[in-house]
Amino acid sequence: MTHSFIQNIQKHVSLSIEEISYIESFLKLKKLKKKEFLLQGKEICTNLSYIDKGCLKIFTIGENGEEHIIFFAIEDWWALDLKSFITKEPARFFIEAMEDSEISQISNDNFQLLLDKIPKLEKWFRILLQNALIASENRIDHKLSLNAEQRYFEFSKKYPSLETRISQRQIASYLGITPEFLSKLRAQKWKSKKP
Repeated sequence: MTHSFIQNIQKHVSLSIEEISYIESFLKLKKLKKKEFLLQGKEICTNLSYIDKGCLKIFTIGENGEEHIIFFAIEDWWALDLKSFITKEPARFFIEAMEDSEISQISNDNFQLLLDKIPKLEKWFRILLQNALIASENRIDHKLSLNAEQRYFEFSKKYPSLETRISQRQIASYLGITPEFLSKLRAQKWKSKKP
């Protein structure tokens, strides 16, 4: 059976059996326990990480020690500090497992080898970067143009499974609201669903 990492790539480019085998030779599997860090701020992000199973959060820590969740990474998503991965500068973000997780990784050095050996991976990586940019722009647009209630309903529509997998406090951090206000929004949502 083809590894889901490879299936993700093949959504955008076709790979030969030899190319699949070559890519798989570089894959490193990693298991994370809940609350274990994949990356700590100020470390250098040396791996491109694909989520096989589980959920991770990518976040910063403010001056007062509060978390600001940038995004969540679930199955079939990628997790990394892109700037650190590309520039090899210290990471701005922390990446932590929110539940026991399994990830597949390719180191930056091996990724560069893959790009040289299989040039069509450049197209796949460009698409990956385009999708990341679009997601980032959407996140900024929602933060600036939608009120808290709209942001919550957009979140629950886009990520329905996450509401049962992560805490209310973490969803509130992602939305930029208090857990108490989120509780009111959730109550409104469930009330509106009743016949």
